[in-house]
Amino acid sequence: MINVIFMGTPDYANAILKRLIEDADINVKAVYTQPDKPVGRKKVLTAPIVKTTAQENNIPVYQPQSLRDESVVAELLQIECDYIVVAAYGQILPRAILDHAPCINLHASILPQYRGASPIQQTLLHGDKETGVTAMLMEEGLDTGDILKIEKIEVGDDEMVESLFERLTQVAAALTLDVLKNFTAYTPVPQDDAAATHCKKITKADGLVHFDDAQTLFNKYRAFTPWPGIYLASKLKLKKIALEDTESKNRAGEILSIDKESIVVGCEKGSLRIFRVQPESKKEMDVLAYINGKRLSLADTLS
Repeated sequence: MINVIFMGTPDYANAILKRLIEDADINVKAVYTQPDKPVGRKKVLTAPIVKTTAQENNIPVYQPQSLRDESVVAELLQIECDYIVVAAYGQILPRAILDHAPCINLHASILPQYRGASPIQQTLLHGDKETGVTAMLMEEGLDTGDILKIEKIEVGDDEMVESLFERLTQVAAALTLDVLKNFTAYTPVPQDDAAATHCKKITKADGLVHFDDAQTLFNKYRAFTPWPGIYLASKLKLKKIALEDTESKNRAGEILSIDKESIVVGCEKGSLRIFRVQPESKKEMDVLAYINGKRLSLADTLS
């Protein structure tokens, strides 16, 4: 039996935790996750999904504000385990915990590319053709530890973040079990720090787009739908779009064509087909209803 402490917070982590719980060779002795947080307009205090899963399976749950607290560390060190598995936990582990047992992190990129908080979105923003999940040994740096194994997958040209997220989650869950059960078979390989790239947490401001480059805008749509969504300076949200072409030269925002269910809008480079939009403080609507309401037609500018 392999005894594991699990650390994680969002859906990505929850899928890995579930796979560990289901496996007869794994005993999850404790789960560490972030504290409950207010959610929604009414600020309802809501538990992380990982906490719910742990409680449903009678696994002790710990939700420290910080792992830097000496009493928190002391409490964790009382839990005997063979490994600590970390997936999108949201805190850096101090040296005392790293020394307690091998700490295995599952990061949703091909490290050292996209160290940090938003690797899946970055894959789409950069139009990458492949990505993957890296299992690594954790150290005190952010996603800098030695690599145990990488599983790679191809990325579709039109793939959206929710689809890629789901596929990488399943890869991560299978990779976790592989590494835990075959840990001694893998030789840790140091990362090439010179090749490292970093990514930050996504904010609502990242959703602002301009009709400059169609491919860039479309990649933002892929990466930021449903959240934070993409929107113009006018606050008009582009809810459903497709890439029309990547090379044509146009006036930014010009309506190039109109058909029964969509319009084609020019970018300085390339063009986009737009199906649905959402004006500020209004409901989502088909784009024809929007341009009719604004009395926009061919050669006018969508803004």
